[in-house]
Amino acid sequence: MKILSWLLVLIGIFGLISVRMLEDKIFYDPFLNYFHEAIQNIPFPDFVWGKLILSHLFRFILNLFFSCLIIHFLFKNKQWTIQAFIMITIVFVITFPIYLFCIHNEFKIGYLFSFYMRRFVIQPIIILLIVPLFYYRKQLLKASK
Repeated sequence: MKILSWLLVLIGIFGLISVRMLEDKIFYDPFLNYFHEAIQNIPFPDFVWGKLILSHLFRFILNLFFSCLIIHFLFKNKQWTIQAFIMITIVFVITFPIYLFCIHNEFKIGYLFSFYMRRFVIQPIIILLIVPLFYYRKQLLKASK
């Protein structure tokens, strides 16, 4: 059973890596090249709001699924998986409207601010905080027994 759990954790990790590697093929994101160029003077790209929002929501769902898969089989605790789901969703619910506001203002609010808001929207950065947090929590629970 332990091998199966680690295999599923690896599948979750490879899933997150695949989402990142295939981002230009499976998601609509006209800002991909805009931020890859890292030149603030390039023209603001044309885009379709509905398509952009649906694409980001789809990417979020994929990232959320793979993140929860990792957390669930790493810690084997349903409550923690639900808590991680809620935390990741809260971060998305906060950052996504801010990112959309940045787009609406054509990143005039700040190029770097917009760049990092985008990172929180499209990358599962929060899992880098959740895994150590839950690991520490697990160690505290072991020590208290």
